[in-house]
Amino acid sequence: MFFRDVIGQEEIKQRLIQEVSEGRIPHAQLICGPEGVGKMPLAIAYARYISCTNRGETDACGACPSCVKFNKLVHPDVHFVFPIVKSSKGKREVCDDYIADWRQFVLNNPYFNLNHWLREMDAENAQAIIYAKESDEILKKLSLKSSEGGFKITILWLPEKMHPVCANKLLKLLEEPPEKTIFLLVSEAPEMILPTILSRTQRMNVRKIDEPAIDRILQTKYGIQPADSLSIAHLANGNFIKALETIHLNEENQLFFDLFVSLMRLSYQRKIREMKLWSEQVAGMGRERQKNFLEYCQRMIRENFIFNLHQRDLTYMTINEQNFASRFAPFVNERNVMGIMDELSEAQLHIEQNVNAKMVFFDFSLKMIVLLLSLIHISEPTRLGMIS
Repeated sequence: MFFRDVIGQEEIKQRLIQEVSEGRIPHAQLICGPEGVGKMPLAIAYARYISCTNRGETDACGACPSCVKFNKLVHPDVHFVFPIVKSSKGKREVCDDYIADWRQFVLNNPYFNLNHWLREMDAENAQAIIYAKESDEILKKLSLKSSEGGFKITILWLPEKMHPVCANKLLKLLEEPPEKTIFLLVSEAPEMILPTILSRTQRMNVRKIDEPAIDRILQTKYGIQPADSLSIAHLANGNFIKALETIHLNEENQLFFDLFVSLMRLSYQRKIREMKLWSEQVAGMGRERQKNFLEYCQRMIRENFIFNLHQRDLTYMTINEQNFASRFAPFVNERNVMGIMDELSEAQLHIEQNVNAKMVFFDFSLKMIVLLLSLIHISEPTRLGMIS
């Protein structure tokens, strides 16, 4: 991964290159932003540029011994830390137990999210975290001398997933870092990181990718026709992962859409028995997918609320989602939108706290009955249209 491979983000690339050229590389940087904007590709390209022994003005050379190692992510002075699930069968307890899978996974597609990585690990219902034992591994690696005389770089993906013991030990490392050591923390939820860690890092906010950059890469790399690439780029809303999922007709997104539509219709019709079966179906998906589904529901409620305000240029939905919104949007307005979002947030919190999923989703579905049917001013034809 070079800077030239990072989609868009020209301003941040220039900032990182300037830091290296001026010799003022911070010992700890927090690279944060929403999903799919290229935080991990930026971190890897930055680490490559720092380590390159023959770097150019705009990118690493690609030919020096350091760059050759980066081509396979096997540079001995660059260490990766990431959430994992413990596996008693394979005795996988630390990141190095997964490192071969991780390297191949990142090389194959640098734009990924936690759900993709969970599938790669066959995590099933387990929730991935960075375990306490990982802090000892980090300390052991950084206590060694640099193999090639340069910086030792630790790229930590999703530091918000650190076990508290691991986070506290990392804090001590950040307070008294070993010589010529760089930490790159790549985060999607910096508010969940220890404040004391945040205060010891230099924060870099990565914004959504601009639509023209996504449009160009879809045409040049993926062969998408201009009319389609423009539509996909707009729908992606700065998230390249979403653009890729749109191209490949992601099955999970279709499943989430079907589940969302089913819940709204069952709640409107007050079919309690079917709602209970619906809750059992969602409860069987695994915790991470359940959280992803609740995030999808929140997005759909937001989009339908905006759709209902006739701000169609500000909506980001697929054709199927728009077709459903044309009938469902009147049911989401200023009278109930905050109530629905609050219930979704509460359900998400309960899932994260390992509350019984069947209870969480059945309780939410029952509350949706009240929230949807409270809109008695909606005309009868509109009501009938939503359930058809």
